[in-house]
Amino acid sequence: MPRQDIAELSERLAEFARRRDWEQFHSPKNLSMALAGEAGELLEHFQWLTEAQSRALPADKKEAVALEMADIFIYLLRLAERLDIDLVDAAWRKMAINEQRYPAERVRGDARRAEEYD
Repeated sequence: MPRQDIAELSERLAEFARRRDWEQFHSPKNLSMALAGEAGELLEHFQWLTEAQSRALPADKKEAVALEMADIFIYLLRLAERLDIDLVDAAWRKMAINEQRYPAERVRGDARRAEEYD
């Protein structure tokens, strides 16, 4: 998603909150807690599924998962806006860090954490 679209969505979310006088509730603490709750709701959709089932969701389940993911994304955007964090920039920086921590030639096919490698 281009930055412009993310910025537009973030502004629309902020306006949505302002019009309802909800900004008072959108502290970083509250938004991060809401984000964790929504992540738990996403997990519920996959609980007890096999790996294969999790990859082949029926259309109605896939739509429910998409909406849970949207909730997560919305809270994450609101949190970034409240803390003045550019998520796209942060993601690019984190990818650069991960490329250093997990060089492809060293970790290919191995899912251990970085500190578990020799």
